[in-house]
Amino acid sequence: MLTDGRLVRGDRTRTAVLDAAVTLATEYGLAGLSLAQLVETLGVSKSGLFAHWRSKEERQLATIEHARAQFAAQVVAPALAAPKGVRRVWALHEHKIAYVIDVELPGGCFFTNAQFEYDARPGPVHDRLAAVLAEWLALTERLTAEAVTAGELRADTEIHQLAFELNAIVTGLVHHSRLIPTDDVAALGRAAVLHRLRALCTDPSLLPEE
Repeated sequence: MLTDGRLVRGDRTRTAVLDAAVTLATEYGLAGLSLAQLVETLGVSKSGLFAHWRSKEERQLATIEHARAQFAAQVVAPALAAPKGVRRVWALHEHKIAYVIDVELPGGCFFTNAQFEYDARPGPVHDRLAAVLAEWLALTERLTAEAVTAGELRADTEIHQLAFELNAIVTGLVHHSRLIPTDDVAALGRAAVLHRLRALCTDPSLLPEE
């Protein structure tokens, strides 16, 4: 069965539009992301964009899913390749720090920006962003629980609390990096996460030095 060339071209256009949408949203926000900006950036027609998404909200939700897939590929997948236990918890946050600092997005981390933008705006976009954050925290808690079960984190580790603290460190790092770029925020964030994990680790030699 031959692949329909139009479908292939359509998929490529959709991916290119979403790549641009994620990038532009870090500068202008999801709410400020317009058809005109995408048309100008990509040189496509408005009618071509309407073929993929009939409303601004549909386009925003598709952008969130695209950013989520990028994050999963660049952060979650490589972290899960690390040995199960505290080293995997550390790898998850090490890759996230690298992502929010090194990713080629002009406005910094897509999700941190979007979650602050929509934290007081009820609706489907808010709800999806909240679900993505909850998914990240749940993953951190699951990997932390595995480390406790493996005996690499203390049995009295407060798993929910630790997930909150580690997420707060990286969220603060994102804002610090945009407002005070002269600081080595990657090193600061890395040290903060390692300090918290080493304090709970039953064998600190499993982790890098701070």
